[in-house]
Amino acid sequence: MPKIESVDLFYVSMPVVEDISDGSQDALLVRVSAGGKVGWGEAEAAPLPSIASWIAPMSHGFCHPIKTSVMGQELNSPEDIKRINDTVKRRSLDILQTDHTLSGIDEALWDLLGHMRQEPVWKILGYKKSWPKTPYASQLFGLTPQETLNKAKAVVADGYRASKFGWSNFGMTTVKDDADHLMAAREGLGKDGILLVDAGCVFGDDVERAAKRLPALKEAKATWYEEPLDRDALTEFKALSKKTPKVKLAGGEGAYTYLMAKQMMDIAGLSFIQIDAGRIGGITPAKQAADYAKKKGVTFVNHTFTSHLQLSASLQPYAGMKDHEICEYPVELKTVAKAITRNQIGRDKNGQVRAPDAPGLGMEVDADALKPFLVDVSIKVGGKSLYETPVLRK
Repeated sequence: MPKIESVDLFYVSMPVVEDISDGSQDALLVRVSAGGKVGWGEAEAAPLPSIASWIAPMSHGFCHPIKTSVMGQELNSPEDIKRINDTVKRRSLDILQTDHTLSGIDEALWDLLGHMRQEPVWKILGYKKSWPKTPYASQLFGLTPQETLNKAKAVVADGYRASKFGWSNFGMTTVKDDADHLMAAREGLGKDGILLVDAGCVFGDDVERAAKRLPALKEAKATWYEEPLDRDALTEFKALSKKTPKVKLAGGEGAYTYLMAKQMMDIAGLSFIQIDAGRIGGITPAKQAADYAKKKGVTFVNHTFTSHLQLSASLQPYAGMKDHEICEYPVELKTVAKAITRNQIGRDKNGQVRAPDAPGLGMEVDADALKPFLVDVSIKVGGKSLYETPVLRK
């Protein structure tokens, strides 16, 4: 039986990271080797805390470094990945970074297993076909309504039928300012374009403030109102859902376990559950969430705002779900995120995308392109070296 021989974590970053809501400015990449094969994953997390959770000395019985639960483990089946996940979560229960770090490891394990079997991940997950998804161009609101209008027109000119606008100053000034941005987005997308709105948790647990944007959202014909409230404000989400039958609520990107995602679907009144495989613990719990969404009658949507490696990982859990067809597709990637893979998941002649048919995640990591972005990290404790940046190769 193949055993995990090495796990390497790489911190890559733009030379300057800006104070904006753009997760594509840096990344934690994970490379796993076993049986002469290699798999890659990406954690949607602050890289240094995740590296620390991988190697930090044991604090107590439920604070083991993640490394001790992964190295040397057998990998031959999906059941092995589930066993490794369960071991990590149990032994590192009190390390709050565990699930984010595990996300990159889990994705790499699935990629590796796909290469071992020469099958795409979605097929190993039990799907018969990778169905096409309608991508929405995911971007930030402009700083002015005119900039938002220009962005909307640009994605339409590029062939997108849907676009999501989010964060920036939305919810931070006046209701009228937000309404101006919403109508600018609608004008730019045209009457038939699909408009999605992400408020970025800006209203905390204040249902009334969030609700004040509902008339403008309705007028702009927004399909969903994403995360207007804190991710833990489940009862407040439910209260807001009762105020907005015309504009559906979306959320879930902040769920870092399957049970958190399940609770959102059970309690919060969501119509769309958005799961980030790079945060929830990887492809394994994301597939659980997709299965539960189907059972619950909630539309599953991938969440990703980073590289095409992560885009592929986020598509796998619902690749075979024909009726769950909306797909987040980042269009404002920073250079480091673009450099991660040689290939990209492009749109077909109908403007749609799908999880690749190639083995594993179907993406080729470009080690040479990444080297200028590699951050040199050295961690020592008590004079002993616990981590040095590994050699970056394919």
